[in-house]
Amino acid sequence: MTLVVDDIGLLVTNDPALGAGPLGLVRDASVVVDDGVVVSVGSAGQVADERIDAEGACVLPGFVDSHTHLVFAGDRAEEFTARMAGSPYDGGGIRVTTEATRAASDDELRVLTAARMAELHRAGTTTVEVKSGYALDVDDEARTLRLAVEFTDETTFLGAHLVPIGYEGRADEYIDLVCGPMLEACAPHARWIDAFCETGAFDVDQCRAVLESGRAAGLGLRLHGNQLGHGPGVQLAVEMGCASVDHCTYLTDADIGALAGSDTVATFLPATDFSTRQPYPDARRVIDAGATVALATNCNPGSSFTTSMSFCIALAVRDMSMTIDEAVQAATLGGAAALRRTDVGRLTPGSAGHLVILDAPSHHHLAYRPGVPLIRQTVR
Repeated sequence: MTLVVDDIGLLVTNDPALGAGPLGLVRDASVVVDDGVVVSVGSAGQVADERIDAEGACVLPGFVDSHTHLVFAGDRAEEFTARMAGSPYDGGGIRVTTEATRAASDDELRVLTAARMAELHRAGTTTVEVKSGYALDVDDEARTLRLAVEFTDETTFLGAHLVPIGYEGRADEYIDLVCGPMLEACAPHARWIDAFCETGAFDVDQCRAVLESGRAAGLGLRLHGNQLGHGPGVQLAVEMGCASVDHCTYLTDADIGALAGSDTVATFLPATDFSTRQPYPDARRVIDAGATVALATNCNPGSSFTTSMSFCIALAVRDMSMTIDEAVQAATLGGAAALRRTDVGRLTPGSAGHLVILDAPSHHHLAYRPGVPLIRQTVR
């Protein structure tokens, strides 16, 4: 069964060989998908078994959200309200979510995750990474990853999210648990391993131990770094060959140089900076240095409870000195690079047939009309 999305006014392919500029823009186009795979990108009027009429609108690849924490229970609206009144963000609220998540049943977590995933899809996201990290014990970390696998292949073991209650002052002992029994239980349900390299979470040696153990277990590497201040996270991520280092709010020239000389993606999470009132990263410096960048929502209950990549694009353009084209590419092709995927984030022959039809003539409207629900249809 073939499907054609026809009468596309402006198509973003993310392939300069197919169209104009870095986004590979094609006007008056159509895309043919066969068995979930793009088989043809060409002029309007191609024929297939089924047809979706874009009615002259803009079509772009489905967003690739490479950093979320979707499997959780509980609510932290009071924490957000306190921040808006001036309380600083320190990550400590993770323990509140941990208690609620441990107490929730499989069915409760499944229903909550399904609702968030559906919200992501309505917002144009077609590929989603989901982390654990809201259980912080052996059985429940494995349980949340088993549930995450029901929704995505891009699952990440984040046992090293925070030192849990009961291990205060014994972070090294907890890291031994993460690298031993917890990793053994979680690795069969994960593609990636991650750690929070930050003051108040884990230091560089502890995070290196986690990443080395994950690599030995066959997992790909990711890292939270440089969110709350300057630190060793970016340098460690590059040293270890991580696919991405996420947050990157505070970067030195040496950090930017290291990113530019590597294939580690700098993943920015601007909705987090919005919610925590942290400074926004200077993406311009990173892009101009030649590093690969991505945008992701970091959907979680404490520091970024949004599923809207369009919102992140608007923030990146307004507050991070990114052009609209750069932000759109970071939310699609950049996210794919952060997941080491070549089949998503683009619309080219052989790629996945994941695309978004906007209720607008151009992708520029994603930043031009912030807060407006411009996703007419998500096709996956």
